[in-house]
Amino acid sequence: MPPLNPRTHHGYLIGQAAKMSGVSSANIRFYEAKGLISRQGMGAGSYRFYSDEDVHQLRFIRQLRSLDMTLDEVRTLLELDLRKKRDCATARATLDEHIGHVRERLKELRELEKNLVDLRSQCDGAGDRCHLIEALHAQADLPIAALGRQTLKRHAAL
Repeated sequence: MPPLNPRTHHGYLIGQAAKMSGVSSANIRFYEAKGLISRQGMGAGSYRFYSDEDVHQLRFIRQLRSLDMTLDEVRTLLELDLRKKRDCATARATLDEHIGHVRERLKELRELEKNLVDLRSQCDGAGDRCHLIEALHAQADLPIAALGRQTLKRHAAL
């Protein structure tokens, strides 16, 4: 069977849309499942097709995700109209809130770095035991409440 010409089918195949947008095919399907991009009609042979507008929207999503925005933040910004003044206020508020999250994460990362440096200082490579691994095991045995601010946050999935 000769390859399909997506232009005669009014759009791009998912692989082509992925290449043009910089978003993987798997992520395109994920974004469709999450409602960030509309599910596309199927052409002959159950192929999905994407328009130039869809490719732009995928690039827009990729841009927002590269700014570490959550899917909810992405959804909020996708729903806004750049010609409406009130939507500009919503966009600014969304960005301000995200900046607050980034600042909190930076604080957490500085704390994480300090904890890692402190942990690393426990091992100089001398002796017959690894004191770093001993310290990690000792921390693992502590009750969660005893860890205080050292508990795992967003930088590690549990």
